[in-house]
Amino acid sequence: MKLPYQISAVLLVLLALTSASVQAGDWPRFRGPNADSISTEGPIPAKWDLSTNLKWKADLPGKGSSSPIVLGDRIFVTCYSGYGKTNGGDDADLARHLVCVDKPSGKVAWTKTVKNDAREDRYQGFITEHGYASSTPVTDGERVFAFFGKSGVYAYDLEGNKLWNVSVGTNSSNRRWGSAASLIVHGDSVIVNASDEGRAVIALDRKTGKENWKTEADLLELAYGTPNLVKSGDRELLVLAVPQEVWALNPANGKLAWYCETQLPGNVSPSVNFADGMIYVTGGYPATASVAFKAEGKGDITSNIAWKKRDASYVASPVLHEGHLYWINDKGIAFCMNAETGETVYKERLVGGGGRPVYASPVLCDGKLFVPSRWEGVFVLDAKPEFKLLAQNKFEGDDSDFNGTPAISGKQMFLRSDKALYCIE
Repeated sequence: MKLPYQISAVLLVLLALTSASVQAGDWPRFRGPNADSISTEGPIPAKWDLSTNLKWKADLPGKGSSSPIVLGDRIFVTCYSGYGKTNGGDDADLARHLVCVDKPSGKVAWTKTVKNDAREDRYQGFITEHGYASSTPVTDGERVFAFFGKSGVYAYDLEGNKLWNVSVGTNSSNRRWGSAASLIVHGDSVIVNASDEGRAVIALDRKTGKENWKTEADLLELAYGTPNLVKSGDRELLVLAVPQEVWALNPANGKLAWYCETQLPGNVSPSVNFADGMIYVTGGYPATASVAFKAEGKGDITSNIAWKKRDASYVASPVLHEGHLYWINDKGIAFCMNAETGETVYKERLVGGGGRPVYASPVLCDGKLFVPSRWEGVFVLDAKPEFKLLAQNKFEGDDSDFNGTPAISGKQMFLRSDKALYCIE
């Protein structure tokens, strides 16, 4: 039966939109499709090296602490070059790169380079720990968006054609540590926590870059985490941990719905976790803590706090799985915490020595937790409240930092270092 022209045209449009949208198996943003670092696919092998369970390796044009994302047969990851530890020189030589890698082959499909057009924080202090490409890109299925600090937010189509770029500020925090938060997509907006650049959370129109709303506050300084979208009753809220508090904003207009006083001091980096009406937040500096509270009400909801404990993660965002929170902290200690009570179930040292050996957040797939350390390989733990180390995997010859959180698609895991992107299968 031949369809009328009008119906055929509508179906063609719908098919085109569907083919470009985010599908099952994609990992479109930091911490995956549900922003919880949990994959329902797999399995992913527990052990690998250069000769075992490695499908391909793609060399990258620079360093980065951002995570790869996956859309269909495309992988996107950001890097920086031209300035830093190995380059020295002037930050005017700094360049950021958005790299598109062909998922089946590992070949680089295209690279887009953005030269630094604003003075970045100098390569000193804690900025040397993560560098200038720490924000994970995001895709809406039709475009890919990258946040390049004081050079702004950039939008590209899937073939690498630039659609727009917008500055979100050129300021610095009092620490001068650069950017860390990753972009997220909500409705017609791509949302950026520009805490360092503009003391603001900003929603930009996905198609044009036009500002849809902007929420400014001095308290956003040192709020380095990526916002999370959570359901609270019949409302969807944009939740972000800031120093001393957690805020819930209306993602349609940026207006404050509620706040909770957590008293986490200093800089706060991890994203919040959410399940069964509860928010779990961790972080702070120099004294870290973890707090759980019920995500309901209006205005000040501090009275909703269920528990507060000292064991916490400084950088990594924990995984919440079957009533337990899992992470490895920046001192190399693996934690399991009971989410209902806040009691620590186990606390096991995995990495010794100085420095901050773990920056990446864990991901969970097929009952296993995968946690990259910066220098000692990827730790694979049993995702149960009894500590069990299943494997510790390293790639011989790659002694660079592994700071990015892995991405999972199907039976493949994508892991980046400062040198390369690896496909484990």
